[in-house]
Amino acid sequence: MHFSEDETSRVIEMAWEDRTPFEAIYQQFGLTEPQVIALMRGQLKRSSFRLWRERVSGRVTKHLQLRSPEVSRAYCSRQYKQR
Repeated sequence: MHFSEDETSRVIEMAWEDRTPFEAIYQQFGLTEPQVIALMRGQLKRSSFRLWRERVSGRVTKHLQLRSPEVSRAYCSRQYKQR
């Protein structure tokens, strides 16, 4: 799949967000988890990719099946400032 620069940027942003599951990325962009990993590997510097992989590996909020039902939002209430 080929994405615009803005779409690629949004996928990267969603992948970095702790509360955004891979299923949400699939629903919005049609990318599976392995495809997101490949995109991140190709777009990030090696050290940034390594940090990201360490961060998301085993993080239960990145998978809908593993996350607590109490986590109902894709982002923290303090994450985005009101405009």
